[in-house]
Amino acid sequence: MTVDPSAAVTCDISASVATITLNRPDAKNRLDADSMGLLLAHLASTASDPKVRVVVLTGSGTTFCSGADLSGAVAAASGGFAAGGTSGLVDVLVAMLDHPKPIIARVQGHVAGGGNGLIAACDIAVATTAARFAFSEVRVGVAPAIISVVCLQVMHRRDAQELLLTGERVNAHRVKEAGLLTSVVEPEALDATVAAYADALCQGGPEAVQRTKDLLRRVPMMTRDEAFAWTAELSSGLFTSAEAREGMTAFLEKRKPEWVS
Repeated sequence: MTVDPSAAVTCDISASVATITLNRPDAKNRLDADSMGLLLAHLASTASDPKVRVVVLTGSGTTFCSGADLSGAVAAASGGFAAGGTSGLVDVLVAMLDHPKPIIARVQGHVAGGGNGLIAACDIAVATTAARFAFSEVRVGVAPAIISVVCLQVMHRRDAQELLLTGERVNAHRVKEAGLLTSVVEPEALDATVAAYADALCQGGPEAVQRTKDLLRRVPMMTRDEAFAWTAELSSGLFTSAEAREGMTAFLEKRKPEWVS
């Protein structure tokens, strides 16, 4: 796949893994209307590409994402960033949550503001010990409003209260403790760790992984009776699928299923 190295957001597909890179290092990978539009486009293309099994979201340079580009029109009260227009942060987060493939955050650098929301919307998040994090909105006179929808789904309440209210800059271990990250590794181990997660995700059946991602999001929002009814129907359909037949046959025959290369 040809990648334009000058684009604000790039997408490179290797084997079954698509790597989407926020590529404005000089601007600390801030989110402006153009970059969010490109990010949305890459999320849509990877969602529909049957070759892609896993998406990795990362940044270039020493910053993963520093949130909104306050120098642009997106910072205006009527702008698309806050309002969630076509290229807005709301659309990006919804696209990530609804994406049929698992998304891994490869957090190679510092994170502020809306960057935390991108991480929260991922299914797995790996950061290096060199990364620093801040919910910096309160420090510039606004609230972490939009990202709270995704961050509060993964963060522990007391930790969220401390970090969102104070805006303090903390290390990766602190935000892992708060629930935002899956794991924290030394910088030299980042790529191997992300690759190991991607490989593990590719061991599962494509539909099974997709449905599991879906239920992880939907079941907690259901009542008990709704959840049992929905999951019973889901389970029944999956057990009779061609993918399940292949998976169970491969298990009994002590071989790899056809979706594992």
